[in-house]
Amino acid sequence: MRIVIAGGHGQIALRLERLLAARGDEVAGIIRKAEQADDLREAGAEPVVLDLESASVDEVADRLRGADAAVFAAGAGPGSGVARKDTVDKAAAVLFADAAVKAGVRRFVIVSSMGADPRHQGDEIFDVYLRAKGEADAYVRGLDALDWTILRPGQLTDDAGTGLVRLEARTGRGPIPRDDVAAVLADLVDTSATAGLTLELISGSAPVSVAVKSVAGN
Repeated sequence: MRIVIAGGHGQIALRLERLLAARGDEVAGIIRKAEQADDLREAGAEPVVLDLESASVDEVADRLRGADAAVFAAGAGPGSGVARKDTVDKAAAVLFADAAVKAGVRRFVIVSSMGADPRHQGDEIFDVYLRAKGEADAYVRGLDALDWTILRPGQLTDDAGTGLVRLEARTGRGPIPRDDVAAVLADLVDTSATAGLTLELISGSAPVSVAVKSVAGN
């Protein structure tokens, strides 16, 4: 498969790129800064320098043409202010989804957040973040031209992955190593039977492949 990842230099994205490249997929990661390119090459991915906060739908679609799947793993990051929650966590996700439609890439996986909700109340930065992610998710759900899956991980940690997860429509809150999020994403990308599902993810007792097959109905 050829897979294009938005937010290609993110902590989850770099892990995902390594997994996909190791299994023989062709991977491209969209990054904002040229100096991040070597990290992607080291992970086995082709770096694509493009700023999703200023790019047009056509520019992004050009980078997506020929792909079998697209993964939105970009984020403004914990140190960013309110404005970038809107321009990255919401607007860039919407742009990437529109570009996937334009490029004819049906398989679309978006990394969201547990608690994401367009109606979430509150004025703190994290409240704005949850609203932005919820609005992006709602937009993607409305695109019939995409076979979308929304993944909502719990509290992200840098602990070593265990390969054991709980993946369901509702899991309740809990931690999840970024390693295991990447492993689940790698399985979801080529499990199109999970299209149309919004899934929560925390650490659990099921091996990743078993958890994905279970929600896919296999």
